[in-house]
Amino acid sequence: MSTLQDKYSNVVSAAQSAGISNLQVQEQDGILYVSGHASNTAAKDAVWNALGAIDSTYSASDINIDVQVAGLSAGTSLTVATDESNLNIRQEPSTEAAVVGKVTKGSSLTLIEQTSDDWWKVKTDDGQEGYAYSRYLKA
Repeated sequence: MSTLQDKYSNVVSAAQSAGISNLQVQEQDGILYVSGHASNTAAKDAVWNALGAIDSTYSASDINIDVQVAGLSAGTSLTVATDESNLNIRQEPSTEAAVVGKVTKGSSLTLIEQTSDDWWKVKTDDGQEGYAYSRYLKA
């Protein structure tokens, strides 16, 4: 382990404990780069708080933290971005699940939860709730 990874091991541990996904830790030109995606603001804060415990002024020039909150907040308005076809709204987050509704290209949906990278729980304008494939949704 490098001296920078030693120095900032608590920051890396905090990132691991907070469940930061796609966590990358690499040292380059005397700077330790820590990046990844947080599922919520608390996870992101945990990483910064760990740095704050080491460097209370956050002025260290030998560490670069780039942890973004991946999640969109509930209630975010989404637009259906299919190529041509309607987007299926399903009962469960799976292509095997029953289709409970369909929405046309360009319609708006409301985000309930980013259930996974692939499936988001959404609500249509008429109140139908279900899961849609996130690839066809734009915030």
